[in-house]
Amino acid sequence: MPLGGVTPLNHDSGKRRGKQVIWGERAQVRAVLYMATLVASRSNPVIKAFYERLCQKGKPKKVALTACMHKLLIILNAMVKSATPWQPNLVEQA
Repeated sequence: MPLGGVTPLNHDSGKRRGKQVIWGERAQVRAVLYMATLVASRSNPVIKAFYERLCQKGKPKKVALTACMHKLLIILNAMVKSATPWQPNLVEQA
């Protein structure tokens, strides 16, 4: 299920197996989501903790930020679906 252009796509050819990359679809949405996540990874306690945990596990910073983009998008989709405002205490439990 594509979510805002952050779906990883295989970069394979024949027997060669490349890295998964995100590109193409919904580039404008992805650009806005990237900037929002960049700010959230510095100031939002939930996203910041998730980002720091991924970095401590040895994930590259860009990969950790992309994972945060996905997490933020899922949180925003749930907020829109349930018509509720941001509630960090509920997010931390998930």
